[in-house]
Amino acid sequence: MPRIALVTLAVCVLAVAAAVVSFVQGSWLGIVWVLLAGLTSNMAFLAIRRERARSGGGSATG
Repeated sequence: MPRIALVTLAVCVLAVAAAVVSFVQGSWLGIVWVLLAGLTSNMAFLAIRRERARSGGGSATG
C-alpha cells in the first residue's frame, strides 16, 4: 500500500473522530470534518487504485 494512502486513511479516521466530537458538543463545525473525511477517503481510494494499476495487480477501471 502506498504511503500516501496510509496517511490519507489516518487523516480520514482522525477527521471522523473530530466530527463525532464536534457533533456531540453541539457544534456544526462537524460538517467540515465530515467533508474532509470524504475527501481523504477518496484520495486514499485513488492512490490504492493507481498503485494497483501501476503494478498490474488488478483492473484500474470499474
